[in-house]
Amino acid sequence: MGRIEFVEVSPRDGLQNEAKIISVDDKVALIERAIAAGVRRIEVASFVDPRRVPQMADAEAVVARLPDRDDVVYIGLVMNKRGALRALETRIDEIGAVCVATDRFANANQGQTSLESLEMAKDVVRLAKSAGRRAQITIGASFGCPFEGEVDPDHIVAMARSAVEAGPLEIALADTIGVGVPGEIEALVSRVVAAIAPVPVRVHFHDTRNTGIANVWAAINAGASVVDASIGGLGGCPFAPGAAGNVASEDVAYLLDRSGLDAGLDLDRLIDTSKWLGGVIGRQLPGMLSRVGRFPAVG
Repeated sequence: MGRIEFVEVSPRDGLQNEAKIISVDDKVALIERAIAAGVRRIEVASFVDPRRVPQMADAEAVVARLPDRDDVVYIGLVMNKRGALRALETRIDEIGAVCVATDRFANANQGQTSLESLEMAKDVVRLAKSAGRRAQITIGASFGCPFEGEVDPDHIVAMARSAVEAGPLEIALADTIGVGVPGEIEALVSRVVAAIAPVPVRVHFHDTRNTGIANVWAAINAGASVVDASIGGLGGCPFAPGAAGNVASEDVAYLLDRSGLDAGLDLDRLIDTSKWLGGVIGRQLPGMLSRVGRFPAVG
């Protein structure tokens, strides 16, 4: 049985686009539930301007209450050095830096050009590593931009090659607005895998156009070894018009398990947590498995 590393992003990406402000208690409970379901890497918060992303204003408070677990890696997302310095003042284990594939989206997201955001992300990785922390880079809008449309795959490959110069743990390709389809996912992921080996490729898919779970499978077949997902399929980007939720953790766990790939996840606990999170948010979440249950139903 093969092994896929899994990253839970619901406490950050899942909650950042919600109108309802979720309490620190509920955020910590969500993280604890994810750990109980077998998750060992969790994106717990982002250290960003609270005026722009009010859901993440309590990042330090959430991190201060994280369970003390030597076997769990807590990730803090940052958009610049200022955010990285904030994160490094906490007990965060890993810094996630973000760059963006297009100029217009990078400007909306970070007030920079695409290449400026890439250089910033590389600087953040170096800063984190100098402080003894893990660090990685995500290339946002790798498969399409809400403002510029199609993104040249050659540009993404070149960005990934440049990004590895900083020595990140991995490079993630994010379909931030959920426009990718399996054929183009497989083509680009395989190119990036070849270009940056042996640095792992992580993938981050939104299910805006109902292709997310198929894209996960295409990416794995192309050599991606790390997959992001969000419990319940919750999520979205505040700066990407029309961006809907992430692929649901429980749906991804079902796909992996039935396909003979081990991610160390407890499917029943993920389903239970998806239903619980729906109650916290106040609506049924888009993930499918929590609606129909596992198969086989018992055992």
